[in-house]
Amino acid sequence: MDINTILVISTVFTSFFTFQLLFHFISYWFSAKVSPGFNSLSFEKKIEWNSRVGSTCHSLVVGVFGLYILLFDEAAIADPLWGDSSFVKVNIAISSGYLISDLLLLILYWKVIGDKYFIIHHCTALYAYILILKGGLLEYIGNFRLLAELSSPFVNQRWFFEVLKYPKFSKANVINGILMTAVFFIVRICVIPPFYGYIYSVLGTEAYMRLGILVQCSWISTCAVLDVMNVMWMIKITKGCIKVISLIRQEKATNSLQNGKLD
Repeated sequence: MDINTILVISTVFTSFFTFQLLFHFISYWFSAKVSPGFNSLSFEKKIEWNSRVGSTCHSLVVGVFGLYILLFDEAAIADPLWGDSSFVKVNIAISSGYLISDLLLLILYWKVIGDKYFIIHHCTALYAYILILKGGLLEYIGNFRLLAELSSPFVNQRWFFEVLKYPKFSKANVINGILMTAVFFIVRICVIPPFYGYIYSVLGTEAYMRLGILVQCSWISTCAVLDVMNVMWMIKITKGCIKVISLIRQEKATNSLQNGKLD
């Protein structure tokens, strides 16, 4: 067993057990310390809360690390299809460990946090990561896709505000909503055209042909599945954002009428 295989396997196992520990123990303790409202939540809400804490931690770790790799890892940048980067392997292994951990939690607490779209998302991503880690290929591409996780902390924070009964029009809620919509659009939607443009640019090249038909089909199909889901979620987020903006305008208009003036 070579050193890269040992590195990947140990990272996956460490990541899995870390996120299990975070869900079952650390999040309970930490959340009760920083948020007085946590203790008053129902068992079901606490389960989802701890799941989202793990999601946020995972997103921050792999997102920030992935951004560093995207900008500064010469081994990955030099050859997006066949570049060999230990940093990318570690980042994808961390994400793989988290996905396995979260899949287990989704199954164990299906009635509380079960979601068929998350199952599809996790299984699709895991399949792609296994191909990358096993074959030592498409590492830069895999890391690039991980940047989508940078939007998750804002999505989770919206849920935290909601369950803690923050007013919808509170400054914190509105600012988070704007950031959530903007970041989600940038890291999950804006990247779609250039990403598939790059795929088109390498079609038929020697490096692309070396990938083999299985990897070629898997690369495009897994990304297509994930991007369809991203577009669906973006539409949902946009509708929610438009609804909030409309309500804010209505409230302002009502206040103006009550004050005896119309803007």
